[in-house]
Amino acid sequence: MPASIPAPVQRDDARFPRILQALRRSPKTLWFWGDRLPDPDASGPAPVAIVGSRKASGSGCGTARTMAATLAWAGHAVVSGGAFGIDAAAHEGALDAQAAPTFAFLGCGIDVVYPDRHAALFARIRRSGCLISEFGPGVAPRKQQFPARNRLIAGLARAVVVVEAAPRSGALGTATLARRMGRIVLAVPGSPGTDALVRAGHAVAVQDAKDVQDALAGRLAPALISTETVAERAMRFSPQLGALVAAVAQGYANPAALALVLAMPVSEVLALLMVAELEGFILRGPLNHYEVGRGH
Repeated sequence: MPASIPAPVQRDDARFPRILQALRRSPKTLWFWGDRLPDPDASGPAPVAIVGSRKASGSGCGTARTMAATLAWAGHAVVSGGAFGIDAAAHEGALDAQAAPTFAFLGCGIDVVYPDRHAALFARIRRSGCLISEFGPGVAPRKQQFPARNRLIAGLARAVVVVEAAPRSGALGTATLARRMGRIVLAVPGSPGTDALVRAGHAVAVQDAKDVQDALAGRLAPALISTETVAERAMRFSPQLGALVAAVAQGYANPAALALVLAMPVSEVLALLMVAELEGFILRGPLNHYEVGRGH
């Protein structure tokens, strides 16, 4: 084991966060690697988790970065999972603020850089906050380890903000865990996963850090987005257009996949896509992949 990695912290150690001791499946051991560990007594401003899609849009990453920086300036530690997309943007925003720590919970050993392009980011996190894992050094990332990681993200935070998510995103699992733990669950409307959370009443809609702070202070009441979906609005134009937009919302992102699920010729799908894009129901991304448009 590299000498620079500290020894594990046992659950009965004074440095172990009390809020994590209270979890139903509290880890017996945690590994911390960094200059600043979470406050064991949570006596300062409440930590906030910011999570979301790995394949996030530029605007989603911008929202996460700005929100994290503003919360850090206000003294809130920012918690996330060290992944691509929203997680990385949240950590970067907190680091740029240079005001409060950021903590990254990993689904592998704290000495394993995953994703491998995050070596520089993890080094910055260690200097400002710390990397945290219940998996020992050298443990490789495995799919089943990430839900366990997510419960710790939700557990350490007082509020969990989902910035952007697909319908089956792992961030939605973190939100579900947070609700079960009695944490405040917030979501930024504008993506299929976050819209679904708000519409179902499982999250309060927020736009920025001020909304998050208002929610922490009990000043923000649930504000549901319109119960009429984008697909329902498109249905007013035609049943075919509504079906196409509904399929895009379910994750069928390219013309070939849409043609298959809608049982339409690709030429008809392309024509519908053009209309849907012109009307603002969908947005075209790289490689002709589509997503439901924001602002509907």
